[in-house]
Amino acid sequence: MRRWRSLIIDTWGALGYKPAFQRASEGRLSGLPGHAGASWVPEPDRRRLAAYTLLAAYDTNQAAALLGEDGVDRREYGDPALIVDQTLTHLIGETQQIVVSEADDNETARAAEALLREWAEREHLWMRMQHAERNAVLLGDTVYLLAWSRTKGRPVLKSIDPGFYFPVLPDDAVDADEYPTRVHLAWETPADPASGRKGTLRRVTYELGPVDADAAESRAYPWSTQPADITCYLTDAEWDLEHVGRAGAIDALSPGRARFRTNADGEVLDRLDLHIDFIPIIHVPNTINGAEHFGQSTLLKATQLLDDLGAADTDSQRASATTGSPIIGLSGARLPVDRASGRPLPVQVEPGMVWPLGETGQLTTVDTSAQLSELRAYVEGLRDRLSVITRLPASVLGTMDASQAASGYAMQLSFGPLDAMVRSMRLARAAKYPLLLKMVLRLYQAAGVLPSGQQPQASIAFGSYLPTDQASVLDLVVKGVTAGVLSLETGVRMLVDAGFPIEDAAEEVARIWEQRETELGTGGIVNEM
Repeated sequence: MRRWRSLIIDTWGALGYKPAFQRASEGRLSGLPGHAGASWVPEPDRRRLAAYTLLAAYDTNQAAALLGEDGVDRREYGDPALIVDQTLTHLIGETQQIVVSEADDNETARAAEALLREWAEREHLWMRMQHAERNAVLLGDTVYLLAWSRTKGRPVLKSIDPGFYFPVLPDDAVDADEYPTRVHLAWETPADPASGRKGTLRRVTYELGPVDADAAESRAYPWSTQPADITCYLTDAEWDLEHVGRAGAIDALSPGRARFRTNADGEVLDRLDLHIDFIPIIHVPNTINGAEHFGQSTLLKATQLLDDLGAADTDSQRASATTGSPIIGLSGARLPVDRASGRPLPVQVEPGMVWPLGETGQLTTVDTSAQLSELRAYVEGLRDRLSVITRLPASVLGTMDASQAASGYAMQLSFGPLDAMVRSMRLARAAKYPLLLKMVLRLYQAAGVLPSGQQPQASIAFGSYLPTDQASVLDLVVKGVTAGVLSLETGVRMLVDAGFPIEDAAEEVARIWEQRETELGTGGIVNEM
């Protein structure tokens, strides 16, 4: 009965067999770095932070040492990092592009699309997305933060470590998409004995609340025709760690012991009114996880298999050592003797060495090649199992011999699980990136860069992630457009998805029509002549 009481079924339950994870989730930090057991961390978040630390250890080939095992002798060959990188590559596709609905025939939508694309280039959106989405694939979550920069004249984007993210979720929340009205970003800065600096906890809080009654009872925002009575407040403060234990959890720290920071304009960041009616933080889960707010790591269900693979690689390495340098037994041989002690000296096996043996002398070697062969077969079996669990086919993991590749149809079938996984992961992001772009446009409106009014819907289109036969796609598009069963716009977008070097589908369609009109005009002149 006692064992059943300790069973917790949640997003991170797959790590329950790890002693370090259990200790950290109970608030004990033995053997696990980080602040998962700090007094200010809410109890429900301890398991999440402990899981992040363990998963990061797998990614950096340090899982064995972190779990109290002998990290020097244990072999870890980077399989977790390979899984994460390959999953990330297929998730975001070969290309990423901002698409605004009705941009083909609407001037406002076209202007918004041009502005967003310029912003993405200046803010290095695709590079930041690579970093942020790798966190999501590895840890299960990633976080973006937007803020208006007066010096740059545009919204600035930052990717935040999900271990710093502490949303205050409603107790009655039954929907994973329910947006919190208060979000904390918090992290510890360790003490520095050399400079005498104390350890501190910094907490940045975004909170939706009523508009200050002294200013006005309601406020008109440029993106809405209806007045609103809420705004977003920003608080940025820090506490000495020695006082945090008595101050309470992250959502109840004592303001009396806080030191509030100031911004570039000298304003004290203590409930500073940002004059927007939304929290400029976007949390992106890696998976669709029911009613849970947080997502699941791609590695989560494969950790035990990765442990077994590391153990098998270690055993294989040890067996290969005894196979390459076999154990030798000698009898009846004249071995060198230490003159001082009279004891035989250690004998090393070297090429060309000769041992004189007596009449009954024998030399025996221990052959471990059979065990090595079995271990290698066992490792390959684990790799095949890993491919099934992670839904990454052998061709994606690079473990398939190209000379033994199956037919194109069979290869396409092998991508079925990967295709289903990527579609599900993209679906988990389907509402998040449009929300990010909507916030970018509204920050431009709040700064007066864009006019008032409803802005068009914008999204990020991820490119193809599967190998395609471009010749077949091109032939299909030509036949479909010629027969009138496909529009030219749809055909061009199919070419973009197939990997053709088309930067902008709308511009490509316009160029095609322009070229057609030019050709028709030239043909008419020739006929008249």
